[in-house]
Amino acid sequence: MIIKKFGGTSVGSVERIQKLVPLIHDGQRKLVVLSAMSGTTNALVEISSAFYALQDEKATQLILNLENKYKQVIKDLYKQETYAAKATKVIDEWFGYLKSLAGNVFSNLQERAVLAIGEILSTHLVHFYLLEIGVENVLLDALSFMKLNLQGEPDMEFISKELTLQVAQYPDNQLFITQGYICRNALGETANLQRGGSDYTASLVGAAINANEVQIWTDIDGMHNNDPRFVDKTYPIHELSFDEAAELAYFGAKILHPSTILPAKLKNIPVSILNTMAPDQKGTMITAKPTQDNQGVKAVAAKDGITAIRIKSSRMLLAYGFLRKVFEVFEKYKTPIDLITTSEVAISLTIDNPHALDNIVNELKDFCSVEVEHFQTIVCVVGNFALDKSGVARNVLSALEHIPIRMISYGGSENNISLLIESSRKIEVLKALNKGVFGL
Repeated sequence: MIIKKFGGTSVGSVERIQKLVPLIHDGQRKLVVLSAMSGTTNALVEISSAFYALQDEKATQLILNLENKYKQVIKDLYKQETYAAKATKVIDEWFGYLKSLAGNVFSNLQERAVLAIGEILSTHLVHFYLLEIGVENVLLDALSFMKLNLQGEPDMEFISKELTLQVAQYPDNQLFITQGYICRNALGETANLQRGGSDYTASLVGAAINANEVQIWTDIDGMHNNDPRFVDKTYPIHELSFDEAAELAYFGAKILHPSTILPAKLKNIPVSILNTMAPDQKGTMITAKPTQDNQGVKAVAAKDGITAIRIKSSRMLLAYGFLRKVFEVFEKYKTPIDLITTSEVAISLTIDNPHALDNIVNELKDFCSVEVEHFQTIVCVVGNFALDKSGVARNVLSALEHIPIRMISYGGSENNISLLIESSRKIEVLKALNKGVFGL
């Protein structure tokens, strides 16, 4: 079986939904994972914010605006009254639920239920449309098999067991549709896999049923060697290793959710990134061992919103146990560290989530001095440097000889060189690397 995931732009309009048909109805057995229609999740976030702020009138108007959008989609998408009525019933049910939240206490539990609505609506609309045009398919409720454990991680044993059982009920069916992003937590409450989690869903269900391939369909023809939003001359990378793709996703390549790679890597399931708007393009294939030359620099990515923390021991030299004490502070506040460099008397590190920064700094000041810098960016240069270490760092640093670099991390991984710069220099750095490393 093949897993095909389609993002919000791929189901963002009546025309896009109609153009999905040849991509998912081709004789191969597949499970299709759908995101919410583009703009829907943002609208649901705005509705939730209005409810939190006790702005019921504003929330109600936002709900009506979104409801009218879906009613227009139904009017334009369906030709038969039978299926238009089925879709309308689903729309009425969920928008009725949204309207019922006015005047009540709005909690995180309600917010999670609200944010799940987008995927539920998109899958029902596509399910009914396919039936209308004669394409048999089964709609699987992701909330019935996607579950998190007590640690908030996917419960793979449960997911595999339940999904396998549900698919087995339809041995002759070639097409299954389900929701991305949404799941239940260990208590059975509606939850989600965070923004971009539909990619993660696709990888998880692929691993759960030992799929032949996981395909991520988006609006760009694969991962590029640089960020096409800021750099004019970029090109798609046709092959990447799991490790290279994971580094790129984590350090800012927006095309792929950072968690996507691991489930597929553990089951050695190829992951391909393809373009819904240009399905004939080759895209990017991610495997354990790419067949093409896998040495040297492959791509560059940048991650914004980084905070740099410089920690200096109160003693002349780092005392035994000093690093442990520092790491324990970050562990206490569940704050991951991205980059770290050390010297005899100091540590520099970065975090991308400053939610507990004040508490962290206050505790660190009990045994060291601390400096904090905001508005930093990590630029990650990704490739396979295990057999080609000589010259890689030189080429990167030569391209950036006019740029102040705040930190460098090299050698911790065979797949990346990470540089910390001020965010205001990001575009300049990406362009310089495109010219100095890729010759573009």
